[in-house]
Amino acid sequence: MAIEADAKTSARGQGVLEARIGYAFRDCALMELALTHSSVAYEQNDGGVRPADNERMEFLGDAVLSLVVTEYIFRRFQTLAEGDLTRLRAQIVSRDNLLRVAQSIALGEFLRLGKGEERSGGRAKSALLADALEALIAAIYLDGGLEPAVAAVTHLVLGPEIDRMAEAVLLGESEDFKSTLQEHLQRHGLGHPVYRTILEDGPAHDRRFVVEVTICDAAGGRRSLATGDGTRKKSAEQQAARQALALLARESAEPEATA
Repeated sequence: MAIEADAKTSARGQGVLEARIGYAFRDCALMELALTHSSVAYEQNDGGVRPADNERMEFLGDAVLSLVVTEYIFRRFQTLAEGDLTRLRAQIVSRDNLLRVAQSIALGEFLRLGKGEERSGGRAKSALLADALEALIAAIYLDGGLEPAVAAVTHLVLGPEIDRMAEAVLLGESEDFKSTLQEHLQRHGLGHPVYRTILEDGPAHDRRFVVEVTICDAAGGRRSLATGDGTRKKSAEQQAARQALALLARESAEPEATA
């Protein structure tokens, strides 16, 4: 009876994840393997043949992801130079971005983890989530071929964020500090960032913007974090976010006052 209940729960979970990624597997074993962390294999290894995990799948998924993203941005952003395309691809396939995607589909809920990894909070670990997403892409590729893999990557990874990342590259920003700041604040429950232009001057061909970033908590409290300046408003916002991240990093590094 318990086995039947587990099977139903597993099937239900599979259907939920398939709906979120937009792909239905023909070989469910591939999906299960993509979600199996090495901690399961280690704990089940009794000295004989070690059970399979998703590490090899991750290797393949990384290559498939890179190919799909490379062709996509090559075709879509035809005015970007090779260096800009390289930087844009690096942002898209970065661990931070893959983590964002994995969190958006609650991938952690479906991972198969060993007991030790489960106790240590493995379902929320960025490395596990990013690796599992790559393994899942590989599973789709092995199950259905390149076409569904392209569709899945386009649906999951190459969404609205792609334009923001491309804009950051065009502005000469190797990192999207605004997104990093927002993720940091959400992760630590510090509220959400608000950007306000406090100065705009200079002639039309040489404008200067100064932007302040503040955080607002659930109780309506407000705190100013930093300011940034630039020749474009978005560039000034990025600089303000960068300064805010530096401030928060310094504060977290300071030892707590002792009584």
